[in-house]
Order: sequence, then C-alpha cells, then structure tokens
Amino acid sequence: MKNSKIISAVLTFVILALPTLAMAGGPGFGGGVNDGGGGCAAPLDGGLSLLIIAGIGYGSKKIADKRNKANEMSDL
Repeated sequence: MKNSKIISAVLTFVILALPTLAMAGGPGFGGGVNDGGGGCAAPLDGGLSLLIIAGIGYGSKKIADKRNKANEMSDL
C-alpha cells in the first residue's frame, strides 16, 4: 500500500512536470548566430497563397452548387 502511494505521487509529479520541460524556446537562435531577421523568420508566402487559392476554389464550388440547386428547384 505504501509503495502504491509513492508510485502515484511520482507519476503525478512526472505528468505535471513534463509539459514544463517540453516547452519550446523563443524565436531565432541563441548566442551569436544571425538568423537573417528580427523575431521569427517563418516563410508564409507559399503556404498562405495555397490556402487562399484553396479557399477561393472551395467558395466558388459552394456558390456553383447553390446556383445549380436553385435552378433545379425552379425547373420543377
């Protein structure tokens, strides 16, 4: 019984401490490394433009489907 309480306490401590240990560091590199800009240098151009194009395509399809459904209803 005593061992199970100790094991439970250790497991609880580990579960609560792991997220703190796994936190990510700040942007950029440490020390004297020049990463080419201030702050976080994440490229947003390629992925962001693909998401915008996908959103426009999805919206166009939804509008076309809605128009087709309205035309089918008016034909009846």
